Amino acid sequence: MTKKIAVLPGDGIGPEVVQGAIEVLQAIGKYYHHDFEFHYGKIGGVAIDQFGTPLPDETIELCQKSDAVLLGAVGGPKWDQNPTHLRPEKGLLKIRKELDLYANLRPIQAHSSLQAKSPFKGEHLAGVDFVIVRELTGGLYFGKPSERTQRNGEETVVDTLFYKRKEMERIIESAFQLAQKRRKKVTSVDKANVLESSKLWREVANDVARKFPDVELEHMLVDNAAMQIIHRPQQFDVLVTENMFGDILSDEASMLSGSLGMLPSASLSTSGLHLYEPAHGSAPDIAGKQVANPIAMILSAAMMLRHSFGLEEEAGAIEKAVKHVLESGKRTMDLTTLGGAFVHTTEMVEEIKEALADDFAILNIMEAYA
Repeated sequence: MTKKIAVLPGDGIGPEVVQGAIEVLQAIGKYYHHDFEFHYGKIGGVAIDQFGTPLPDETIELCQKSDAVLLGAVGGPKWDQNPTHLRPEKGLLKIRKELDLYANLRPIQAHSSLQAKSPFKGEHLAGVDFVIVRELTGGLYFGKPSERTQRNGEETVVDTLFYKRKEMERIIESAFQLAQKRRKKVTSVDKANVLESSKLWREVANDVARKFPDVELEHMLVDNAAMQIIHRPQQFDVLVTENMFGDILSDEASMLSGSLGMLPSASLSTSGLHLYEPAHGSAPDIAGKQVANPIAMILSAAMMLRHSFGLEEEAGAIEKAVKHVLESGKRTMDLTTLGGAFVHTTEMVEEIKEALADDFAILNIMEAYA
């Protein structure tokens, strides 16, 4: 298999973690005889510095000519005082619109080997395995008007929460389709006791559910969902919600795994051109120090193999290698207790590559004697 991958390292720790993912993908290519071509583009702050825009046309064109997109992270204090249209985050929002990346998948799993790092202990984390499906191209982040104004001599602000029914339908249908491959339960999160948008969301969820009689649907208000993720996270299988609610809940849920550095994500489009990025930000305070956790980016690459290329065995090999390294006791700085020993970014990447090599060697021996 030959695939062209657009690589957008971005800002902060983005280039460090992206490099780790590329090295792991190169190892997969070697062992499974695939050819991954990596072509680089600019996004975020580095794009502002070089091109005067957070998302150059050249980057959009590169992505559109590729089979998948890997993105590191964007943002940093260097650009905090820029006008709104020249903020790095605008590049992230724009690429979601340009590529129609309407569905963000964030798998949440609790690793038994990382229980010491999570604020939750023991049985509370047992069996935690769910996916948050977040709508990504609508809602408050994209609605118009969104502005500061003066009314009767007083400063006022407005943000608009705007959705079309069809936008709700497609994200909720995606959640049901995913649930059919898992434990067949969808939790739809809204604020239907207050918001008109959520009232329609709930109606659409009920309509979609009729198409999937084998999947259970439950409704949950967002404030209750925030509590239940902490109180009894095992109850969830697929959780679907609108843009801002999903943004907040997925970051909250990261504490179940111990660190944002463990959370991969996939942003899916209707065209089949999907984007993969870690759930964490650019962490400019640790950029260049080789202490960033590359696992979320590496697991995002595994999601790319599975969702974009249909390479289930290869994706599973990466996930197994990560699990093996964590169980061996290796930790990046974010996964240690205060003063604990840790490995640097490049060392963690090497450990994962070595685990891949060991597993592949064992596989070859088993096949030789089969």
